[in-house]
Amino acid sequence: MNPAEFYRNLEESLDLEPGTLKGGEVLTKLGAWDSMSVVCFIAMADEKYSATIPPNSIPESPTVEDLAGLVQEFRT
Repeated sequence: MNPAEFYRNLEESLDLEPGTLKGGEVLTKLGAWDSMSVVCFIAMADEKYSATIPPNSIPESPTVEDLAGLVQEFRT
């Protein structure tokens, strides 16, 4: 998985400006990260990467880079 592509897809899912995400951002510090964003991330991971993300794994992933790791881990 290309990290830059993942960041663009996540930006689109979260309705963020292109180029906002670089990987090290802490999710709780993003104004766009809330419970609906979690649902959008799970849907994006499934649709774009065929990754079934368990919702209980997301609170253990504090950064954007950690979300990318989840996608890698749960790809089918």
